[in-house]
Amino acid sequence: MRREEFHLEFFMCVNISRQVVRPPQVTAEEASTSSTLTQKPPPETEASENVETADDQNATDGIPILETDWIMTHEEHHAARTLGIGKAIAVLTSGGDAQGMNAAVRAVVRVGIFTGARVFFVHEGYQGLVDGGDHIKEATWESVSMMLQLGGTVIGSARCKDFREREGRLQAAHNLVKRGITNLCVIGGDGSLTGADTFRSEWSDLLNDLQKAGKITAEEATKSSYLNIVGLVGSIDNDFCGTDMTIGTDSALHRIIEIVDAITTTAQSHQRTFVLEVMGRHCGYLALVTSLSCGADWVFIPECPPDDDWEEHLCRRLSETRTRGSRLNIIIVAEGAIDKNGKPITSEDIKNLVVKRLGYDTRVTVLGHVQRGGTPSAFDRILGSRMGVEAVMALLEGTPDTPACVVSLSGNQAVRLPLMECVQVTKDVTKAMHEKKFDEAMKLRGRSFMNNWEVYKLLAHVRPPVSKTASHTVAVMNVGAPAAGMNAAVRSTVRIGLIQGNRVLVVHDGFEGLAKGQIEEAGWSYVGGWTGQGGSKLGTKRTLPKKNLEQISANITKFNIQGLIIIGGFEAYTGGLELMEGRKQFDELCIPFVVIPATVSNNVPGSDFSIGADTALNTICTTCDRIKQSAAGTKRRVFIIETMGGYCGYLATMAGLAAGADAAYIFEEPFTIRDLQANVEHLVQKMKTTVKRGLVLRNEKCNENYTTDFIFNLYSEEGKGIFDSRKNVLGHMQQGGSPTPFDRNFATKMGAKAMNWMSGKIKESYRNGRIFANTPDSGCVLGMRKRALVFQPVTELKDQTDFEHRIPKEQWWLKLRPILKILAKYEIDLDTSEHAHLEHINRKRSGEAPV
Repeated sequence: MRREEFHLEFFMCVNISRQVVRPPQVTAEEASTSSTLTQKPPPETEASENVETADDQNATDGIPILETDWIMTHEEHHAARTLGIGKAIAVLTSGGDAQGMNAAVRAVVRVGIFTGARVFFVHEGYQGLVDGGDHIKEATWESVSMMLQLGGTVIGSARCKDFREREGRLQAAHNLVKRGITNLCVIGGDGSLTGADTFRSEWSDLLNDLQKAGKITAEEATKSSYLNIVGLVGSIDNDFCGTDMTIGTDSALHRIIEIVDAITTTAQSHQRTFVLEVMGRHCGYLALVTSLSCGADWVFIPECPPDDDWEEHLCRRLSETRTRGSRLNIIIVAEGAIDKNGKPITSEDIKNLVVKRLGYDTRVTVLGHVQRGGTPSAFDRILGSRMGVEAVMALLEGTPDTPACVVSLSGNQAVRLPLMECVQVTKDVTKAMHEKKFDEAMKLRGRSFMNNWEVYKLLAHVRPPVSKTASHTVAVMNVGAPAAGMNAAVRSTVRIGLIQGNRVLVVHDGFEGLAKGQIEEAGWSYVGGWTGQGGSKLGTKRTLPKKNLEQISANITKFNIQGLIIIGGFEAYTGGLELMEGRKQFDELCIPFVVIPATVSNNVPGSDFSIGADTALNTICTTCDRIKQSAAGTKRRVFIIETMGGYCGYLATMAGLAAGADAAYIFEEPFTIRDLQANVEHLVQKMKTTVKRGLVLRNEKCNENYTTDFIFNLYSEEGKGIFDSRKNVLGHMQQGGSPTPFDRNFATKMGAKAMNWMSGKIKESYRNGRIFANTPDSGCVLGMRKRALVFQPVTELKDQTDFEHRIPKEQWWLKLRPILKILAKYEIDLDTSEHAHLEHINRKRSGEAPV
């Protein structure tokens, strides 16, 4: 099953199968024409020459696509507002805690109340379910306020021996029946979800026993005749089969990378080797992605034990790294790492080996439970929120014949899968490892996991050829504004190019540097340590090539450049178009080129996600958390925050979801003074509750007249005597900082994919002793589109582009905006026309192509 990286920003990660439509002021007639809000997603793209199965967290493997009914009536818009009337939902967190659980709890509570249902907290997991009393309390809208940014689980989690026994489950059933609760949302790992399924299967017998004992009446037994169970997977290990990402994984990677970055500085100072042990008793996902994200020298994971002579190979690898001039070595070890005989490989064993054979100053750091702690990342907040919304719908739509299901992430869609099927496949992975069938275990982990492993092996284990005769010459450059992750993409591109036997040149200062000849050759050590560095080490400018095509053509000839990889934002895309147009005038421009989207604005046509956007989003969320904390302390205060993005509202929208904003103003969703008035009135009512604060986000170019100052002045005037207003323009801090694990990993794999494509395209374009590429598919954008990494000709993307506003004409994340309004308690309608049917896991057979 698919094991995916992070996220989607996911961003890359959050297309719920419940869409909200039109604010109250839109008429029914207008709503009936708003088909764009519920258009059917495009069919799955088959892999071809220019379409690659996605090896990022935005892909699926063996999980079917939902087929849904998209026809809806006006009455169906309002169905969800009454769907939960007369019903009760209980939510609990069980097993190990994971960052993002609170976001899921918050969404379950608020969407449940939105539908008219009563929602109950179950404190301390299954133990609270057994103990009852004050452990089961009804939740209110305000009771989940300020939960979104908290790590761990506010309602508590505990191991419960009582629930494993039938007597304990009998008491739990009694406590639920007495409160009229017949819907249970369990957030936890496979053990917790298995317990929930057992509880459901015994439900009828438990009711009979309770009725015979006189603890419940016949009427109570009839009203509670069946129990609906929906599971959400919360586990930092990302070890549950059936979902691309589990709640908490991305946040755990954030904690790990923060520590790796801190250790790197001290390791360089003293020329040390550090062995870092991360969690993952049965799953090496954290260790593997960490190794890609920090450029580790070696990683040990349980799914793929090293060869018998690994000690010799490891020492040789570390020695070669030092010989190339590196002052440090980083080795990542999953706590469950083993050799091919099943013997554990511990961090202390590795340290002793390095000290004994190489004499290096070596230190061990066991990260432990710090990986579970801290604030959840933006990805996990959105993931938890999106899963919580779908969980409520799955519970309220459940019938006695509906099996217990788990809400999973498939690409950027929420799907429902049979809980026990997922549990069984998860157990199959562990069984395969116990039986030393490691190839089978890797396949069960999914194509993404395997692709991560292949990229890691290339970058960490394959030596560049010693021959000085290069196959081809490829140049790499950055264009546009700086974005975190650019350097990781350059590093990956350079090193994969060298491994392939190419000569790799780096261009400083974008197209301007290409015109001026600011070009030099890059060796293996040139890009050492670049993975974790923010900004652009090569320098980047917004200059377009059109005015300098003659000088650029001359330098392409002078330096014998046969292919060009452009890493950047909208200017990189438009620059590519100008290069294509320039081919009519200059034959030297007839070389293959590929654009890798890298911009905090996430506005490059042809890609759902851009390198750097996740880092910017997390920066905004961190700032909003601090601002909300300030507002909570002073009371009755509303903050207006301006985000970057040009005309693209991606950052404002996704940060609004992740930070729990009351509103997010963007260019793509026009708003009027009446909308501003409605938002002010909403905040006035909010100040009458226990939540006496507000957070409003505004994209920098959402409206030329309703500026940040205008909105601040309006709120200040209308809020006199009720709330104070403050404003904050985040500015270029959103472009700075170290890249997040997602941006590092995404950039590394995008760079590798681009160089692989480039080498093939150069060979394909070799004619009469020179490179000549003038077909549309020789100038492409490499983009993430739903479930695939796709190479799309820049010329074909012109029709999909709004050049005036520098944004794609269609943007997938716009469908997520209604979730923000629901969770902020706006009176809007929830579309229940898109029915997410229960699907089944398709077990991949050996050699079978992924779905």
